[in-house]
Amino acid sequence: MISINNLSFLIGSRALYDEADWHIKPGDKVGLIGANGTGKSTLLRLIVGEYTPTSGSISMAKDLRIGYLNQDLLSYDSHHTILHVAMEAFDRQNKLHDEIEALLKVIETDYSEETLNKLAQKQQEFDALDGYNIEYRANEVLAGLGFSAEDQLRPLNTFSGGWRMRVMLAKILLQDPDILLLDEPTNHMDLPSIKWLETYLSSFEGAIVIVSHDKYFLDKTTNKIVESRKGKLTMYSGNYTFYLEEKELRAEIQRGEYKNQQAKIKQEERLIERFKAKASKAKMAQSRMKALDRMERVDDVDDDNPTVNFSFKFSKPSGRHVVRVEHVTKAYPNVKILKDAEAIIEKGDKIALIGANGKGKSTLLRIIAGTEKYEGFCETGHNVTATFFAQHQLESLHLENTILEELQAFAPKHTDTELRGILGCFLFTGDDVFKKIKVLSGGEKSRVALAKSLTADSNFLILDEPTNHLDIQSVNILIQALQQYEGTFITVSHDRYFLDNVANKIWFIEDEKIKQYPGNYAEFEEWDAKRVKPVPKPIPVKQEEKKPKVSEPVSANTQQQLKKLNEKLKRIEEEIMVFEASIKACEAELAQEEVFSDAKKLQAANQKYQSEKALLDAAQQTWEALASEIMELEG
Repeated sequence: MISINNLSFLIGSRALYDEADWHIKPGDKVGLIGANGTGKSTLLRLIVGEYTPTSGSISMAKDLRIGYLNQDLLSYDSHHTILHVAMEAFDRQNKLHDEIEALLKVIETDYSEETLNKLAQKQQEFDALDGYNIEYRANEVLAGLGFSAEDQLRPLNTFSGGWRMRVMLAKILLQDPDILLLDEPTNHMDLPSIKWLETYLSSFEGAIVIVSHDKYFLDKTTNKIVESRKGKLTMYSGNYTFYLEEKELRAEIQRGEYKNQQAKIKQEERLIERFKAKASKAKMAQSRMKALDRMERVDDVDDDNPTVNFSFKFSKPSGRHVVRVEHVTKAYPNVKILKDAEAIIEKGDKIALIGANGKGKSTLLRIIAGTEKYEGFCETGHNVTATFFAQHQLESLHLENTILEELQAFAPKHTDTELRGILGCFLFTGDDVFKKIKVLSGGEKSRVALAKSLTADSNFLILDEPTNHLDIQSVNILIQALQQYEGTFITVSHDRYFLDNVANKIWFIEDEKIKQYPGNYAEFEEWDAKRVKPVPKPIPVKQEEKKPKVSEPVSANTQQQLKKLNEKLKRIEEEIMVFEASIKACEAELAQEEVFSDAKKLQAANQKYQSEKALLDAAQQTWEALASEIMELEG
């Protein structure tokens, strides 16, 4: 499908990739992982041709359809509705629709056979491409990604960047590409949308390459992991959990090989040192020295999982009650958040506030932090000192400061050694601490802001999406820091692995109330799956509107029509079975190595597959139309 051979890519004098190899096969579901700065997003840009390799090659079939989601799409702007933008995915269907509309206008005055034949051809192709269902498909995908029916009719430029990214993802999914390249697709998504995307990708028939820091998402959507590290691409045949186990096993083998080789090298060096001065043994010693120089050295295993070795303390503990929320009401125009809500945060609580976007999670955090107006009562308890971390606080970092200066100004009581120790925990080591804030990436700025939050003399932390822009290593560090933290905190995050490892209580907003589950996230998920969810109350129907349905007798003419329609339905069902069998044969052919490794054979097989699929779709559309007509006649 895609073949990467001896790929090298230099940025200045630094080799981001050095003779790396990777072959993506049909049906592969790959998680592309690695620390920030190892070139994951760059590799996707190399595959789509935005960047050119320094050396090596990336080859693929000419007709390969690639769906590429990247963070640059945040800036896409349009005054059209998001439904219109999503339906731009159906390029051919949209052109056919316009051509059909134009021909229908022509046919009002021109009844020629040529015009009628043109119209029939266009309608047949439109039907074969499932053109009559494209709006329904767009509605379905947008709804899965969290857009209500009303939202879908709003212009794209009225949505924030995160929601625009979802629209672009919907557009890419609707294009039904042969391979999806998704760069951090769950950024800016809430939990229901992430779960919907997991289900969608699980049933996606093409290949997928996902760059993500969400361990649970990778586990649910991938069957291979490719690690970008030290300029190479290493493959593991399994999901993320398998990768962790397999990598540790490989590391253990490598440690043993390294230890054995080092012992052998020392033994040889002692032997050479002992005999090199003796004339009778000098030749033998020289030969051994050359053999030692030629020896392919086994590297020691690097520690990819730094640990937090700094104790996060505060000068005074809080009282028993940290925050008390009583009779709080909060609403925006047309959006009700809370009504007469109550809750209490007690000393030692580690709370995860979860739920869909738009339910008021960040609003509740701002109420607790005292930065949001509301009706009611929200009070912090005795000796409570709070620090509020939110994404907008990245903008308040002083761009001309170095990383170390930023922390020195914020936490003057800490020594430079202590501050460098904290920064080391957040992967800023050596001279990194002298980098200016203005040259840092979004993820690096997040780590600086988090380090600042944890150096504050605070016994209560309020953390809004602290894992955004963090790679897997950084998320692990934050987890360790919060596990060691002896104070109280409440956090909003959509990273389930993070929540599962830091929270001992779950809060969620339901029916405009703050509700609580006394356990960790995994336990909450199990409980939530079993409980009966509240459903909206039905709108009462006025008595006079309730009219009984009257069955009418079926006429002889109608019976004759039903007989013909049922015969047609049976023939279509037989055709569908033939098409389905043909498609299965095509899929088996596409999975054969001699086919997918040969560009010409792959192209021919793929064309045959797409042709059969179009015929099947057209037959299914006809079946649905006939079935609807039969149901209507049967009353």
